[in-house]
Amino acid sequence: MPDQLNSRVETCYQQAETFFKRTFKRPMVSFQLRGQKAGVAHLHENLLRFNPQLYKENAEDFLRQTVPHEVAHLIAHQLFGGSIQPHGEEWQLIMRGVYELPPNRCHTYAVKRRSVIRYIYRCPCPDSDFPFTAQRHSMVRKGRRYLCRRCREPLVFSGETRTE
Repeated sequence: MPDQLNSRVETCYQQAETFFKRTFKRPMVSFQLRGQKAGVAHLHENLLRFNPQLYKENAEDFLRQTVPHEVAHLIAHQLFGGSIQPHGEEWQLIMRGVYELPPNRCHTYAVKRRSVIRYIYRCPCPDSDFPFTAQRHSMVRKGRRYLCRRCREPLVFSGETRTE
């Protein structure tokens, strides 16, 4: 999996070098990105991070669009410095001129959201379900108190959880 992606990064750099008639320092490439982002360019570290799950699920488009998108950020930074907008004119010039791709800011990959557990708290008011996040539930267990805005009574864990 990383071989094709690394090869595409190198191809993008070669295209940029041909276009701009100069060399560019190659970045470190990491596959340690999770969540909704397909890729991230760390400009000052000269580092590209890619999401291996989204790559696996969308390999063709990822190689065609996402890799050049992130490489273009590093190229723009090396050419124009740090005062440019992330998806500004300079980056768009590289996307259109060097890679002949539309300068799309965001991917359209389907991202699976992980299920989240909510802890149900209640007060004496009728129909008073308060779904707490795991973080807020943990705070209550450590002694923090939350009050109902209507009756001003403390919210109490019902023992129920809900998966969303």
